Amino acid sequence: MERTTLIELALRAAACAQLGIALLNFALVRLMRWKPDLDQLPLLIREVFNVHLVFISVTVATFAVLTWRFAGEIATGADPAATWLAIAIGIFWAIRSIMQWTSYSSTHWRGDAIRTGLHWLLFLGSGAFALGYLIAGLSRT
Repeated sequence: MERTTLIELALRAAACAQLGIALLNFALVRLMRWKPDLDQLPLLIREVFNVHLVFISVTVATFAVLTWRFAGEIATGADPAATWLAIAIGIFWAIRSIMQWTSYSSTHWRGDAIRTGLHWLLFLGSGAFALGYLIAGLSRT
């Protein structure tokens, strides 16, 4: 299988994974059992949290849809806009990966095997997205 085809397949897999993340994000409050904690916050902070939750989900879903639609163009480097889209998405996920270590206190996960596993999964998953998109984008510039 040629390199361009592998990159396109990897981008399509990333698109599917990102769509799953976007949908899962809407269930985050329930899955993490955050409702009692959120209910104790001032109304404005709850509203800001909800707006950010929706817009992160919309952003990641947008990445998924655009990646799916333009995977071929990104993989071949045929369109400079598609190349720059891949680089921008790669930067987004690289920042997310770095923030997994710089923005969360280790007290949230250290000593708890499940939370430690999730912490590493989020770090490595974000890093894999970043690496994939940056390789796809930068190898064509």
